[in-house]
Amino acid sequence: MTELGVAAVGECMLELSGGEGGNWRMGHAGDTFNTLWTLRALTPKTIPADYVSAFGDDPFSADQKAFFAQNGIGTAASPVIADRRPGLYAITLDGAERSFTYWRTDSAARCLADDPASLGKSLQNRQLVYFSGITLAILEPPARKALIEVLRQAREADSRIAFDPNYRPRLWASSQEARAANDAALAVTDIALPTFSDEQQLYGDADPRETTARLARAGVRECVVKNGSEPTVLAAGGEMATISACRVTHPVDTTGAGDSFNGAYLAARLAGDAPQGAVRRAHRVAAAVIQVHGALAPFAVLHKAFENEAEEN
Repeated sequence: MTELGVAAVGECMLELSGGEGGNWRMGHAGDTFNTLWTLRALTPKTIPADYVSAFGDDPFSADQKAFFAQNGIGTAASPVIADRRPGLYAITLDGAERSFTYWRTDSAARCLADDPASLGKSLQNRQLVYFSGITLAILEPPARKALIEVLRQAREADSRIAFDPNYRPRLWASSQEARAANDAALAVTDIALPTFSDEQQLYGDADPRETTARLARAGVRECVVKNGSEPTVLAAGGEMATISACRVTHPVDTTGAGDSFNGAYLAARLAGDAPQGAVRRAHRVAAAVIQVHGALAPFAVLHKAFENEAEEN
């Protein structure tokens, strides 16, 4: 019998990377897709995994969906929008640190919540649904409200909802709008996976523990505050723990590290790991990801890091 599935909601873009000498490699990536990629790698193939978005009617969108299918990822009831196409971004590296340039104004994914009934169908029969602050930011306010309502309905149907606020100021008209959208999202969230620097910028939190306290007041029962190479702060089940990250002496590319951490953490929780053990697995996976180029590490790399306790420092 097919098990209940997992889904991520958001925008998968065309990724240009490795632009040495004017030669670029094209791939597919985006924050929520990067997380689902890791989930797909680390969960049994009997668990359906779908990327819920909206797609264009162009050849690049067709190629994108074909790439998903080749890697065991479906698109559920995601609509196809005429005369739309995927967004595009390019990665520029300074050492291992990255910066991004985006072209996404007419992205099909901006229409992902225009049909709430279709969106709701895509999220039926899920044990886990994941979304982010970027998912919220690309939507117009009515569509944003529709997404939150569909997520609320999925939660009432016993899906666990996971959310990474992933604050990107350039995507928001104002910080006030971003806070209002995040607060609405937290009201339907079971597992929050924020990054401290984002929360500090948006809310003025003094430290990760203040972030966990604020999210607890919002009703979130499980909170994992990532903090780069600094320890992660976990608040779950009424307890708090600080868990060190894995040390990587020579990182290659930090793109997708936080997204892969989220995917590994969620995969571990689905597998029955306690929160602290799930954080340790997630740190190992993130450490492996920053030792390869691009946002999407090979499944074998992800699986080895997830399973191999000897890699933990």
